[in-house]
Order: sequence, then C-alpha cells, then structure tokens
Amino acid sequence: MAQNLGGRIAELLTQYNMSQRELADKAGITEVSMSRYIKGDRVPKGTTLANIATALHTTTDFLLNGEGSGTGDFESEYYQIHRLIARNASQMSPKQRRELIIALLESDEN
Repeated sequence: MAQNLGGRIAELLTQYNMSQRELADKAGITEVSMSRYIKGDRVPKGTTLANIATALHTTTDFLLNGEGSGTGDFESEYYQIHRLIARNASQMSPKQRRELIIALLESDEN
C-alpha cells in the first residue's frame, strides 16, 4: 500500500482504470491540480479531498492515512455507502429506490 496521499490516489486510479483527467473532472478541479496532488506538491482542501474520495469510491480517512474503506473495513464501507446514498437520494428514480430497498430486504432472508 502506498505511504502517502498521492500514492494512494495513484493506486486507486489504476484499480479503477481511470485517468487523472477523468478524476479531475469528477472532482471538479483542473488536471494540473490533480497532478500536483498525486506528485505530493500540494495537499487538497477538505472539499476537494472529499470530492476525490467520492470519485474514487473511498473515504478521506483512507486517502489521508491509509485507514478505512480501502482496507476492507466494514464500518468504514458502511458509512461511505450511507453517505453516498444520502447524497444522491434526490437523484434516484422511484425504481432505483425500490431496487435498493428490495436488495436490503433480500439480504435479511439469506
């Protein structure tokens, strides 16, 4: 596992087969800024870091410290999923909401 923020971002980019440009677009920043974060020349502000974490399907804790959802920690993954759903619930269609509820209820039966 990478020992710094830039290394962890680079690892996740590889894992998700995503370019720096794609990540920068998803995080709402320039590609130059993203490159500087990966190289370790700069550290992103909180909001930017949160956007990067969301785009990479991880947490800010993992990006900053190597702790949390990147290590398969269930609690961190649960809270990450919870935040993702809460943040995007207003954009979900009724069908998507039903599918999510059904998936949760079906898991109780197994």
